[in-house]
Amino acid sequence: MEIIDFLIKGLKRLEYRGYDSAGIALDAADGVDISIVKKSGKVAALEEEIQSRLKELNVDESSSTHVGIAHTRWATHGAPSEVNSHPQRSDVDQTFCVVHNGIVTNYKELKAFLTQKGYKFESETDTEVIAKLVHHIHTQHPGYSFRELVEQVVQQLEGAFALCFKSKLYPGECVATRRGSPLLVGIKTKTRLATDHIPILYGKEEHGLPDHRPHGRSEPLPMLPRNDSTSEFQPLEDKQVEYFFASDASAVIEHTNRVIFLEDDDVAAVKDGSLSIHRLRRSLDDPHGREITILKLEIQQIMKGNYSYFMQKEIFEQPESVVNTMRGRINFETKSVVLGGIKDYIPEIRRCRRLMLIGCGTSYHSAVATRQLLEELTELPVMVELASDFLDRNTPVFRDDVCFFISQSGETADSLMALRYCKARGALIVGVTNTVGSSISRESHCGIHINAGPEIGVASTKAYTSQFISLVMFALVMCEDRISLQVRRNEIIKGLEMIDEQIREVLQMDSTVQQLAKEMYEQKSMLLMGRGYNYATCMEGALKIKELTYMHSEGIMAGELKHGPLALVDNAMPVIMILTRDPVYVKCMNALLQVIARDGRPIVICEKGEKKLKPSLQRHS
Repeated sequence: MEIIDFLIKGLKRLEYRGYDSAGIALDAADGVDISIVKKSGKVAALEEEIQSRLKELNVDESSSTHVGIAHTRWATHGAPSEVNSHPQRSDVDQTFCVVHNGIVTNYKELKAFLTQKGYKFESETDTEVIAKLVHHIHTQHPGYSFRELVEQVVQQLEGAFALCFKSKLYPGECVATRRGSPLLVGIKTKTRLATDHIPILYGKEEHGLPDHRPHGRSEPLPMLPRNDSTSEFQPLEDKQVEYFFASDASAVIEHTNRVIFLEDDDVAAVKDGSLSIHRLRRSLDDPHGREITILKLEIQQIMKGNYSYFMQKEIFEQPESVVNTMRGRINFETKSVVLGGIKDYIPEIRRCRRLMLIGCGTSYHSAVATRQLLEELTELPVMVELASDFLDRNTPVFRDDVCFFISQSGETADSLMALRYCKARGALIVGVTNTVGSSISRESHCGIHINAGPEIGVASTKAYTSQFISLVMFALVMCEDRISLQVRRNEIIKGLEMIDEQIREVLQMDSTVQQLAKEMYEQKSMLLMGRGYNYATCMEGALKIKELTYMHSEGIMAGELKHGPLALVDNAMPVIMILTRDPVYVKCMNALLQVIARDGRPIVICEKGEKKLKPSLQRHS
């Protein structure tokens, strides 16, 4: 029962992401067979199903080795159902089973290949292809070790994935690998570790391995050279050890804070209490081993506490999170700003041709929000790019560009691919992330850790405000020697000093905002309008409304109102407008009057004590 508790608790730690089904696979009492339980819905439904089938599962509590894998799924291939849930199996005997985060983009070609080999598919998922492919390679090469089978499989896959394999042919073993999706290994022991690094083992041929993906061909799969590194590395003084593979540290932190962050194409194998990490290719900048990192994350940080929802908790944590982002970096008495992670690179950044801010979703919006200020204080051209579009266009990048990659998790696939694209072209890479040890933070030349604390929610809250402040601090560092900008710089620093109290003041309006939201919830659509600094706020607000209410919402530049969006405004369309006392205040007032003239229903977000708006709103209420 202990391993079931571990797996179920781990799934519950990740359930905040909004998954729609879950499953588990573990050893049966005979030590050979594998028991699989899957259920659509919440993890609680899976837990109830397991409890009702405990006798049938027949887990052996006396065994010295327990191996289990579990997964929560967000439907991408096939509707939410038990058969489409993970783990996916290779055959009815459940010889191999696998859990998978990510998407296999060439699964149709692989499925056609395996269908020709006589395999019957029971689900609509791309993941089932992986389970059947490892089975097929095993039948062709029965002498391969479990780890070697997985190495052969991943060479045939295209796309992004984090995979964990289990097989009744290899009892007591578990193999995991990743490419483009995050994966870490947690290590829990009663005694100290014998080392703080796990060495990497390589195959015979280290360079120039060919691409052997089948693309629907019916001939046998060409096999890569077998790895001659057969030794297992034992990082412990004894074999009382537990290993945890997870996509997120929050799933394992209650068990251990010692983790290894795997790199793309690492294959980690656990066998007889030993962990080994293998790679088929050695890149020029490969280290000799993977470092064991001690996480500072505390279990209390990922609990809801007295709040009803994680997102509510994180909204109300923002007064503290913004202070944590600035702590040790801004001295409000001396007006000095120090960003240790990029301090040595500031002279090089000042000599650059342009700044490029690249991100997805909320991170992209934080870049839009700070672009104007960066242009003002750095006096450099600033480009803001969506990572996916940036890659689609094959955007020109040069050696004297500085590219900022913004990501809460540090694992955003599009941003990571764009980072590698820019890095290969010689640009300086600056990572702005919230996760120590993430792929973006490791692959950047330098970076800023936003230090917002763990964000347990799909819809970003405190990470957005901390990203914003991190980029503002960078702008303050860049202009510290510009005499002409000192007045403006000091104004911004004074504003940052007061920001936590201002956020607390806004949060006191919680009940008022909630009542307003209830009145608007039945609407089908909503417009958010702003200009200048507030345009990004409108886009981010529209994104939050989509994510949380499934209502259509759109962030609109107020200056574009007369170029089309005004046609949408009528007495049934809720319109949120942001009007603050800034250089575009008068222009935003003109937009408000246009909305009122069309019998719109504006909800105005303005500064405290604003009186000029009241006569206009009262005349047309």
